[in-house]
Amino acid sequence: MNAAINAAAPLVVGVDVGGTFTDLFVLDEAAGAARIVKVPSTRGEEARGFMNGIEHVGDGNARAIATIVHGTTVGTNALLERKVARTGIITTAGFRDVLEMRRRDRPATWGLRGDFEPVVPRNLRLEVNERVLADGTVHTEVDLEQVKAAAQALLDADCEAVCVFFVNAYANAVNEQRAVAAVRTLWPNGNVTAATEVLPEIREFERCSTATLNAALQPVVGGYLGRLERDLKAQGFGGELLVVQSNGGIMSRQTASDVPVRTALSGPAAGVIACAAIARAAGFPNVVTGDMGGTSFDVSLVAGGEASLSAQTSIEFGMVVRSPMIQIETIGAGGGSIASVDAGGLLQVGPESAGSIPGPACYGRGNTRPTVTDANVLLGRIAADRPLGGGLLAKLDSERAAEAIRTHVAAPLGLDVHAAAEAILTVANARMAGAIRLVSIERGHDPRQFAYMPFGGGGALHVCAMMREVGTTTGIVPRYPGVTSALGCVIADMRHDGVQTLNQPLAALDVDDLNARVEAMAQACQQRLDSAGARFEAVRESIELDMLYVGQSHTVRVPVTRDTLDRAGIARAFETIYREAFGRALDGIPVRILNLRYARIGVRPKFDLALLAPQAEDMPAPLGTQQVYHAGQWWEATRYERLALPADAAVSGPAILEQSDTTIWLEPGFSARVDALGNLLITREAI
Repeated sequence: MNAAINAAAPLVVGVDVGGTFTDLFVLDEAAGAARIVKVPSTRGEEARGFMNGIEHVGDGNARAIATIVHGTTVGTNALLERKVARTGIITTAGFRDVLEMRRRDRPATWGLRGDFEPVVPRNLRLEVNERVLADGTVHTEVDLEQVKAAAQALLDADCEAVCVFFVNAYANAVNEQRAVAAVRTLWPNGNVTAATEVLPEIREFERCSTATLNAALQPVVGGYLGRLERDLKAQGFGGELLVVQSNGGIMSRQTASDVPVRTALSGPAAGVIACAAIARAAGFPNVVTGDMGGTSFDVSLVAGGEASLSAQTSIEFGMVVRSPMIQIETIGAGGGSIASVDAGGLLQVGPESAGSIPGPACYGRGNTRPTVTDANVLLGRIAADRPLGGGLLAKLDSERAAEAIRTHVAAPLGLDVHAAAEAILTVANARMAGAIRLVSIERGHDPRQFAYMPFGGGGALHVCAMMREVGTTTGIVPRYPGVTSALGCVIADMRHDGVQTLNQPLAALDVDDLNARVEAMAQACQQRLDSAGARFEAVRESIELDMLYVGQSHTVRVPVTRDTLDRAGIARAFETIYREAFGRALDGIPVRILNLRYARIGVRPKFDLALLAPQAEDMPAPLGTQQVYHAGQWWEATRYERLALPADAAVSGPAILEQSDTTIWLEPGFSARVDALGNLLITREAI
């Protein structure tokens, strides 16, 4: 990469902890230089991989680091694995089962059975007397003695965290606030969540679920970040530790500890932010991103240069998080996804994964079942003699990969071992293409109008296959695909969101009250920005209203500005958005405003992507050739050192482009060109 970074200069470091590797992107703003660091992760001890990476920055001198921005999967993994804190709920009498009843849905839509176990068991969901009506009227004041007794009972049951959730508190939080204050007089730590502080929005299940998951994550995420901060200070770090949110913005360490549910998609979100910036700079405002790691394949869509945001997501069935977040679809199709033949004789790939420990069979660490990585190694798309990035392995064992595929796939299906390996990749590619269609075609977008940008350690091995499967005309492989999420940490702006339910007819809207609410939310979000201690070039705001016609149940999100916060301006904005979405307005039907949404964005100094531009001027000599099995036959592929290619260099498939963080497989019939920023632009040659 660029010249070595001066350890005395202040550095900005993005850190993404994955299941196999911990990736760091190190930026020296003063020197105009950047480099990457990749070290093995330690499963269950994410902080160890994090600190190991930091030791490789600035020659182990943490004092040289001004800012660390962390994309973390600690919260996501804790929820998926149900390794969260023992948590209790104190709720309104009659509402203890909201978390379990959900939306009366079921895991398998057409199935007759389905099991669901809520994060908090029923014996830890306690009721107290209180009631606020939907219009905010306090019908029954909260019984604080009952609240204290419930809190003590939860402590006696060894609960580490508690969530206070009162129905209709979004309309008037006075009872909930009084109850939380009473609980905090007894609770021995800060793990007390008020539902309206996390989500002051109508709909009791979504509010209860989000707040409960937040409480369950506080000891986990807060403890992890606290340990990181202590370890960093012990190494002399005196800068700011910031954390990526699911919405693609960043927040302070303290905010992340207080509201950890906002980190639910932290790591993948950072990658999407980086892809959006890279694609815009490369002249492609519309792009579908595909992050292929060791366990999963995460897909998102960027339209008009901006990542798509959604109001909520489900971490898994029944675990709903309602908070602004980048729309990401995830399937179990990573490099470690295990291939098997089921009882019906069908080849399946994933969702079970070998992970990083023991890893694919070719790692030689005890796993004997075949994975996607094993198939790529056996077919020659990954050079077995090339060290695996980050010092994880010196070489891969292709014989072990062959034996695993022969035993578990080739023999049961009656195929030779290479045909079986290609079948594994065909199934994996089909699953990944389905995820891409889910975020494009099924949301009204034509994938032929989008470029495809793979990242993660394994994404570039499948870029041509994805282009063929879904019909995208251009593939964009970033300069450092394996550390794209770490790069996104450096690029991301700071952002804080707020929401408040209004539930008012537009015709009766109190405009002065609306403006006062907007200003109050602006001040609260600004305080969050100020508390981070980060430097901003500018501060922007976003104001949106969730609106609908009376009688409808689903809303449309309507962007407005301070200048249009009046009835006429809001009505015009709603009609415009509604026509764009549905083709017509419903004249004569009253309009209702359900929620006010506000976001305040602290724009951080921009990273100049020109720092990633190729330094070479001449086309390098090939590294040699390699036999690759593709489409049922062997091809002689030319091998190149990808980072040695100069700008405007052209390569035709079949070819393998290698770098420390990934391998790119360029199929026959495809060609690639290096752009001025070092991206590899792939197109399909005319047939």
